[in-house]
Amino acid sequence: MARTQADTSSILSQQLLLSVAEQLKIPLLQIARQAEHQLLTNTNVAAETIQSTADSAIQLIDNYVMGVRLSLDHARLAIEPVSISSVLYDAGQQLDSMAKSYGVDLQLNIAGRFGPVMAHRQGLQAALVSLGASLIEALPALETSQLRLQLATHRCRYGVVAGLYADIPQLSNETLQQGRRLQSKARQPLANLTQSSGAGVFVADAILQAMQLELKVSRHHRLYGLGTVLQPSSQLQLV
Repeated sequence: MARTQADTSSILSQQLLLSVAEQLKIPLLQIARQAEHQLLTNTNVAAETIQSTADSAIQLIDNYVMGVRLSLDHARLAIEPVSISSVLYDAGQQLDSMAKSYGVDLQLNIAGRFGPVMAHRQGLQAALVSLGASLIEALPALETSQLRLQLATHRCRYGVVAGLYADIPQLSNETLQQGRRLQSKARQPLANLTQSSGAGVFVADAILQAMQLELKVSRHHRLYGLGTVLQPSSQLQLV
């Protein structure tokens, strides 16, 4: 019997929920250990780290919920002209405290002038934040020369690319495709990239699919990244 679109959407949601559940074990365990340490030492040193860890877990849940809602209710998909520079800046603000807690230098790289692109603003920002959280978590454990992550945009032959880039040669199309295949079958579907479930990557993937966009591996200034191609707004500008 052929699967209906609703059946397929339900299966994808369940697979994504498994990834999110596995991912949430990590920050919740960190919170528990940090709180325990604070109690034992009677200090408040760990408070900032605890808050950052909790915030990243909450963001993951919020972004997962958004992805499911967008995929189930296309009426929510208000595609409109948005400023890609503004979206990248706001995503960076959301990721800043997490990056600091992991010792990652988070940078904003917007070279050139870019007009509006067509997107669902909240969805695009949520996808970038989810990707950023996964890469920030992965970087310290990888053999990379610099703990640096760039939120960047640049033009390509197909439109305007928005993504996150770092010195991660392990990041390839094969890694992403294998992760998609293993998402519901392995605890570490992106084993070449991260030892966690990589839920942030799959949450971003789901959000972008709901917006009829595609998560892609790309290169920019000799760095490796994950992002998506956006179409420039065709609205006429008044001169």
